[in-house]
Amino acid sequence: MGTFSIWHWIIVLIVVLLLFGAGKIPRLMGDVAKGVKAFKKGLQDEDTSAEATRPADPAPGAQPSLRKDEPPRS
Repeated sequence: MGTFSIWHWIIVLIVVLLLFGAGKIPRLMGDVAKGVKAFKKGLQDEDTSAEATRPADPAPGAQPSLRKDEPPRS
């Protein structure tokens, strides 16, 4: 009772095709693909902009600089 047989999935597919039509489904999948591509491009753009604005790593063993309002560390 908890699992669906192949007949359940065939009926669901037929209902979806009747509701949305055969022409809308490929267009809908194309829109989803465009959205995924735009999302991935946005992530790549964010990574490149973060790398460009990130300051260079200090040399190993270098002391971190102190702010003027920060007391010296012991």
